[in-house]
Amino acid sequence: MRGQKLFLLLLSLMLLSGCVQKEVVDDVNIAVGIGLDKKDDQILGSVMIPVYKTDRSIENFTFTSKGTVTRDIIFQMSHKSSQPIVTGSLEVGLFGEEVAREGIIEFLDAFQRDPSVGARVYLAVVDGTASEIFKGNYGDRGNAIYLSGLIQQNTERGNMPLTNVHQFLFDFYQKGKDPFLPLLKKTQPDLVNIAGVALFKDEKVIDSIPTSKMFYFKLLVDEYSEGTIKIKADNKESVIKSLKSKYKFRLKKRSPYEFDIHINIDALVSEYTGRTVSKKVVKKIEKQLERQVASECTKLIKKFQEKNIDPIGLGHFAKTQTRGFDFTKWTEEYPNAEVKVSVDVSIAEVGVVE
Repeated sequence: MRGQKLFLLLLSLMLLSGCVQKEVVDDVNIAVGIGLDKKDDQILGSVMIPVYKTDRSIENFTFTSKGTVTRDIIFQMSHKSSQPIVTGSLEVGLFGEEVAREGIIEFLDAFQRDPSVGARVYLAVVDGTASEIFKGNYGDRGNAIYLSGLIQQNTERGNMPLTNVHQFLFDFYQKGKDPFLPLLKKTQPDLVNIAGVALFKDEKVIDSIPTSKMFYFKLLVDEYSEGTIKIKADNKESVIKSLKSKYKFRLKKRSPYEFDIHINIDALVSEYTGRTVSKKVVKKIEKQLERQVASECTKLIKKFQEKNIDPIGLGHFAKTQTRGFDFTKWTEEYPNAEVKVSVDVSIAEVGVVE
């Protein structure tokens, strides 16, 4: 009896395996990066393919083609390829500045509909063109790994808020919140930098935040694991590393709208230009950082109101607090809403400077 059950189980597995489409790595071109630019009233698509050499090094090969929709572009590339192009290992998707300003959601639709493309693929807007970035040679693990690693480590250990395909689409389809993406710029033939955060109104880029303001922006939209900022107190400079932060919204009043945003920051002093970091010095640094964060976050929010964009999601929060919320009325009142930012900073450590 046990033998019959085992036979039936093996037979079922064999039948099921026959339904799975098999793709041998050596028989396909694995797309690890895709870029989209505007050229001659069409879309210039670039697909990055890693070529693994016998000495374990990786060369970067790029297919390019022009078309009107993403799937058509990849189909056109297949005419140039001796092997099928598959997207199941996609690491990063880049949008040239001109494409991003005209709208990217129709291109992301192809990502949504392709079950082989993961929801955690990193997306970014390029200051320039994606094809120019793909022409570089970054590191020894291939360009796509370099670019996805650049975004990942700046998210986990730096001042870049979390963003990927899933997060972008979640923000895009959620009423009362506008999406954002990293802004990349090629600064040298073998170097790409995070140049800031690209801000969207619906599906189009309309503004950006420079790297100097990213620390404050992340405090408003994400929870820190790590991030750094420089401050000056009593003519002494300090580099502060955020270990953890939380933000909390409170709706105080409607018509006109009034909000309170409270930010808690746990941090440490990683560098200090003075001789010792006494308790008195720590208190001064805490107070200075509280004032600086409150001021800079307020300036960012006012900038968002002037541009009529809401990347921190005040509209979504107001909706959750209001029965029968009217988005049309909110859109009219948002630019004049009063938003007060308060900050509490707690420095528990002083790193290696003590």
